[in-house]
Amino acid sequence: MRLRIGRTEAGGAGSRLFVYNGGFLTQKRLRRILALKGYELSLGLPDTGDLVGIWGNSPTAHRGLKIAQENNVDLLRVEDAFLRSVLPGRAGSPPLGLLLDRAGLHFDPSTPSDLETLLSTAPLDDSHMMRRARGLIDRLRDLHLSKYNAFVPEAEVPDPGYVLVVDQTRGDASVRASVPDAEGADLARFREMLVFAQQEHPGARILIKTHPETRAGFRPGYFTAKDAQGRIELFDRAVSPWALLDGAIAVYTVSSQMGFEAILAGHKPRVFGQPFYAGWGLTQDEFPLDRRQRRLTRAQLFVGAMMLYPTWYDPFEDRLCELDRAIDILEAEVRAWRQDRAGWVASEMRLWKRAPLQRFFGRHKAMAFADNAAVARSSGKNWMVWASKAGEAHAGAWRVEDGFLRSRGLGAELVPPLSLVLDRQGIYYDPTQGSDLQDLIAAREVMTPEEERRAEALVMRLVRSSLSKYNLGGGVPDLPEGHRILVPGQVEDDASILKGTGRIATNLDLLRRVRAGNPKAVIIYKPHPDVEAGLRSGQITVPGDLVDVVAHGADPMALLDEVQEVWTMTSLLGFEALLRGVKVTTLGAPFYAGWGLTRDLGTVPSLRKARPKLLGLAHAALIDYPRYFDPKTGLPCPVEVVVDRLATGDIPHPGFANRSLAKLQGAFASYAALWRR
Repeated sequence: MRLRIGRTEAGGAGSRLFVYNGGFLTQKRLRRILALKGYELSLGLPDTGDLVGIWGNSPTAHRGLKIAQENNVDLLRVEDAFLRSVLPGRAGSPPLGLLLDRAGLHFDPSTPSDLETLLSTAPLDDSHMMRRARGLIDRLRDLHLSKYNAFVPEAEVPDPGYVLVVDQTRGDASVRASVPDAEGADLARFREMLVFAQQEHPGARILIKTHPETRAGFRPGYFTAKDAQGRIELFDRAVSPWALLDGAIAVYTVSSQMGFEAILAGHKPRVFGQPFYAGWGLTQDEFPLDRRQRRLTRAQLFVGAMMLYPTWYDPFEDRLCELDRAIDILEAEVRAWRQDRAGWVASEMRLWKRAPLQRFFGRHKAMAFADNAAVARSSGKNWMVWASKAGEAHAGAWRVEDGFLRSRGLGAELVPPLSLVLDRQGIYYDPTQGSDLQDLIAAREVMTPEEERRAEALVMRLVRSSLSKYNLGGGVPDLPEGHRILVPGQVEDDASILKGTGRIATNLDLLRRVRAGNPKAVIIYKPHPDVEAGLRSGQITVPGDLVDVVAHGADPMALLDEVQEVWTMTSLLGFEALLRGVKVTTLGAPFYAGWGLTRDLGTVPSLRKARPKLLGLAHAALIDYPRYFDPKTGLPCPVEVVVDRLATGDIPHPGFANRSLAKLQGAFASYAALWRR
């Protein structure tokens, strides 16, 4: 960042932003968002055409206000967006977006802000945008996302039927702006609100919701334990605001953002201040603002406050973005925090896997590694075990495995993964027991338009970029004309074969079955890349009467463009074929079989009764189930970021030493297997 020090020549574009708050200089994310919006942070005194930047109504804002007045320049008021981060900014979490306002402060009704003007005058009648808004509201609700997100959706909330009274922190700027400037007036307003809640709902339970910063010990609220008398309860547990709103019969607030979320959740909150969401016909206003006469729908309010007004930032592409992308980013960050907040202990992890696992799961608390099951179980942390190593001693541990968009290169070559799956019940390749993925696929029988749109865009990008699990590349051999069937070879001692097959459990038996069922077809056999690389056992001599072409080193995604069918035991290539519209026949029970999307000649679990569309299967397997890690930023990320990295190849790759070590490990494993026999 370039800082201009001292008085400078007048700027015509008004892009120089003079600041007098150290946070503008020390917070990297804040500086970057402002730069991308065209503001050049400067020090010294402004001149004609310049701006002065202030942070809301912070204790330092008076400095900028005074200098702006003395130098007759305009202000840019900066605030956090309504969807911010996992933890409050005090905990070091950078913001996902900013509110940049040239006219006023969104929470201060004394002067119309840019947001109020937008809500008053913008057409807000685009039907496509309204549909998007309704879909995004549903998505925020389904994902339990709020401004701050240091809670788990499963946290217990009181039984429904209560009146929800929302507390705020003492001296909060939005309270001061909404309440007359008299000593004790703010406290009196909150007490008045509590009295109204009791009078208007005689006999009902009153639940006072404590502010997250009060619960964290940063700032006191207006209510204390002394207010919890009779049917009034002070509720200070970290829970989802959406779950809390679901159980409420009425909502009371002065100016909290939770009042806005109450509107999105279907309430008409009783408002005792003048926040940005009051006055549009969606609230019961104790102190109405006469100039707000327009009547808005929930979707219109959301479009203005969440889609048009904020400036959202994508740290993976280092660019400004739309709300859809911001939600994707926050979803990944929040999911990682919710799963990792208690810390992890891992068992049965090979040494080379430990550093990648630490990057994936140890961002909030460092991971520990303990192969002794009793030690791991007693650690007090969440417990994971590599799925193929799990046994009876690991009962209760999460299973962890590579995801379906893994890397550019083989795991057996010690290439670190970009995606991993965590499964509480079992693991996706084992049909003998339930798995989280099986439940996720069943749940995707019904999808929202927003979910379908995202899954469709993802599938199209995968197909267009020819992406697969390992992305090894390669050519395509000359193929005879005719009805072509691709048969992927598998590692025969792989866990997916041992768990997911029946009578046909070897590559040779698979080829015999394919030829018997398709005597005139052109059969193309693609050996497994781990076997071809000499990293796993399973090399076979392929009889010429069973196979027409052995596609050594071929790109499997390019092969899928040339064939009409895929026959497989449990290979992931069957799933990748489905995404590309290729007919798939299974002889085992892979995770994608049994849902009505494949022809299944093996035995599949009877529980797979749902009939999701292909996009539902893709959403469950590629968005809902895995976690993704961006090696460039070191952050949890949405699947789309990993797709971009894989498509461009902008990923660190292990060198010769790693590959040599991988081959030595493979040779040792083969020797050990022979010795056990």
